[in-house]
Amino acid sequence: MKRPTIADVARRAGVSKGAVSYALNGQRGVSEATRQRILAIAAEIGFSPSSAARALSGATAKAVGLALCRPARILGIEPFFMELISGVEAELSARSYALTLQVVADQDAEIAVYRRWWAERRVDGVFVCDLRTEDRRVPALEELQLPAVVIGGPGHTGSLANVWSDEAAALAETVEYLVALGHRRIARVGGLPALLHTEIRSDAFTEVCGRLGLDESVTVWSDYTGEEGARATRRLLSSPNRPTAVIYDNDVMAIAGLSVAQEMGLQVPGDLSIVAWDDSPLCQLVHPPLTALGRDIPAYGAHAARQLLRVIAGEPTGGLQDETAHLTPRGSTAPPRVR
Repeated sequence: MKRPTIADVARRAGVSKGAVSYALNGQRGVSEATRQRILAIAAEIGFSPSSAARALSGATAKAVGLALCRPARILGIEPFFMELISGVEAELSARSYALTLQVVADQDAEIAVYRRWWAERRVDGVFVCDLRTEDRRVPALEELQLPAVVIGGPGHTGSLANVWSDEAAALAETVEYLVALGHRRIARVGGLPALLHTEIRSDAFTEVCGRLGLDESVTVWSDYTGEEGARATRRLLSSPNRPTAVIYDNDVMAIAGLSVAQEMGLQVPGDLSIVAWDDSPLCQLVHPPLTALGRDIPAYGAHAARQLLRVIAGEPTGGLQDETAHLTPRGSTAPPRVR
């Protein structure tokens, strides 16, 4: 069965192809009764304008884009992005918008995707994730004048609107909590060091540890996967002055770290306390359940979607500070055992 065309709609409605174009794109030139009749016929036969036709007519795509420069295997196991996307989708679907998702290999490929999407009018705006300090995507989007919202910050977003959370305050609260329990040797397994939010957390960790006199604090880098989180944990726990507490930059690495500690004969939390960033159901399914920094990630995604829809509509927007992650103590943290 061939794809229906604008000519099929015009023939069934008894009007010209120009009238069909006016009706489908919400333009003047046809009566409301004729517009509704054309829309009903188009829906009945399954006709929708092509992206080329949308570009020529200036009609909106009713879609927004998200290009992610992360390995697909990581996206499949990390709850953060799934929860973020669920919040974005909930807000967009309520406004009859769709989300176009594409995984890319690097920033050059991501910028190329933005140029193609915008040239073909496939999207009306985009989300930008995993912000970097000197991020080439920001000036590229400004040059394209493609409506965009950065999920991250603060700072380094140019003229683009953004939604962000205070990572530094959450990190400081966590270290202060562990110190209050009696820990002095605290380590952190960080995420990808090139990312801005990783840098913000690292600077905050260095600052609060210096302020509290934690001379043996250390950060090791990973890539958010369980495999790399496990390797980093083994190195830390094999050192002569192993830490008594470890903070992980995501829940997947924290769960891997818990497994390594138990494999090495250490008791959690007696020998080692563990804190995970981005609380998720996974944190409560392990034993002991993990103390975690959590916030409403679906709401975070919904707020980003609202910001982007405002930008698309031409409404004034800027930076929106979302809630700071809060610490939920569970069974993986306790005062350190005297050795």
